[in-house]
Amino acid sequence: MLKIGLTGGIASGKSAVCQLFSQYDIPIIDADIIARQLVEPGLPAFKEIVLTFGSNIVQQDGYLNRSLLRQLIFTDSAAKKQLETILHPKIRQQLSSQSQQYSSQYCILVIPLLIEADMQDLVDRILVIDLSPEQQLQRLCQRDQLSPDDAQMIINNQCARHQRLSIADDIIDNNNTPEILAQSVTKLHQKYLNLAE
Repeated sequence: MLKIGLTGGIASGKSAVCQLFSQYDIPIIDADIIARQLVEPGLPAFKEIVLTFGSNIVQQDGYLNRSLLRQLIFTDSAAKKQLETILHPKIRQQLSSQSQQYSSQYCILVIPLLIEADMQDLVDRILVIDLSPEQQLQRLCQRDQLSPDDAQMIINNQCARHQRLSIADDIIDNNNTPEILAQSVTKLHQKYLNLAE
């Protein structure tokens, strides 16, 4: 089965593209969802994170305090590295095993940190969702109710746009209307079916 690695900067429209692909009954395996499942209370990754970052990272309800963790990794590169060391191998393993459970012609592995986590070897092709830096900043501010400075800091924490584009086999330009986005996905769906044969 053909494995498509879908990636893009934060707020680039990865979820919208996934929804469009899922209309064709294409399996979508999302690294972010896997990451959330891995850190459920009591699981090994949860325990490792609490051991590493201390019990103040756990909320009253017993779940991880995501916003505190996010703040920590955006402001402390050593903490970011520690968290990645705990999660990335487990995410990689899950992406690999889940992608073998389907019998469709192709599947999509949504890996926002495809380059940063060095997971290109998990996929056959790389699809980058791209949009202009101005649009990205504007969408992120609106979506997460952030100031432009905070949003820009998050964007700067990811790999640069040109790095993503340089490894792309396919690019969806998401600066346009939802209709144009849907057309782009339909075209790629046909292309991937042909390649899978």
